Amino acid sequence: MSGPHHSARIVLALLAMTAGSSLRAQMPAGQSYQIFVSNEKSGEVTVINAGDLKVTATIPVGKRPRGIQVSPDGKTVYVALSGTPIAPPPKLDAQGNPIFQRGKDDDDDETAHADKSADGIGIIDVASKKLTGKLLVGSDPEEFSLSKAGTELYVSNEDVKAASVINLASGKVAHIIPVGQEPEGVATAPDGKTFYVTCEAGGDVDVIDTTSYKTIAHFKVAVRPRSVDFLPGADIAFVPSESVGQLNVIDTIHYTVLKSITLPPSSRPVRVRVAPNGQRVYVSNGRAGTVSVLDAHSYELLDSIKVGTRPWGLVISPDGKYLYTANGPSDDVSVVDLQTDKEIARIPAGQSPWGLVIVPNSH
Repeated sequence: MSGPHHSARIVLALLAMTAGSSLRAQMPAGQSYQIFVSNEKSGEVTVINAGDLKVTATIPVGKRPRGIQVSPDGKTVYVALSGTPIAPPPKLDAQGNPIFQRGKDDDDDETAHADKSADGIGIIDVASKKLTGKLLVGSDPEEFSLSKAGTELYVSNEDVKAASVINLASGKVAHIIPVGQEPEGVATAPDGKTFYVTCEAGGDVDVIDTTSYKTIAHFKVAVRPRSVDFLPGADIAFVPSESVGQLNVIDTIHYTVLKSITLPPSSRPVRVRVAPNGQRVYVSNGRAGTVSVLDAHSYELLDSIKVGTRPWGLVISPDGKYLYTANGPSDDVSVVDLQTDKEIARIPAGQSPWGLVIVPNSH
């Protein structure tokens, strides 16, 4: 069966095979980990296999899952749950500062309609991909981090201006530390001796000692600081200020702002991550739909990567080859090849994906 139609079919088949090979070449083949994604509106955690970018599980966890972390042994994923309704951010004045009504906090209305029984940290067993329990950790937990030993959780309680320390062995709140208004981001310092809490409303950042559980330092950045990450082997941290589109460079010995870097126009930076090799800093820019790439030492802006709609959560693969963003309004996760700084895939998740964490595959 020869002729022009047969030849055309052969050409089309070859083109399809070539396209398939090209796509597979872009995929993160051989990546031995999973990505767990918290979906704020659908109350689930989506599990994605990094090797083939397929969704392998959808785990119902409860109301408004946001912050998400994995235990040091990779066997447990923790996810922050909250019964406080989703509300828009406060209106800002000309300087980018939140406008609060006199005598009233930004979240008073939310708190009045909150389902406090839904608040807690959900416990997910990685092997079975099931929710196995919930820790009571105080009101409206949003973000948290783990101690280096994995024995404690450090939690921001957004609507009560506090951070809580949870003893995982007892499952109880061991300490409550007053912090600024609307605490959000929490990060444990590389040496494990302190953890940082960023407070959105006033731009306060508190540094808390993990032995005494006292605030040992406090500094300010421009408002709505949402996260913290640290430069390996150096006394430097990075804190984005969402409302003014800046990334702040912090001296972690003197707890001072060394430099504030202005990101590209329309950037609303939320999550900052330092590459595992310490050479690059990546910042998710919210409604700008981009990720900024900066040199971790000169702080020069190197690139701007187009990803999905309003990226917030951001993680980097352990080998530093791939970056993933949680794109809330488009209900998906972007996959970026960091050798080319290009988005190579988009994976459907649940409704309004918020946070992501890398979890090693069990062997």
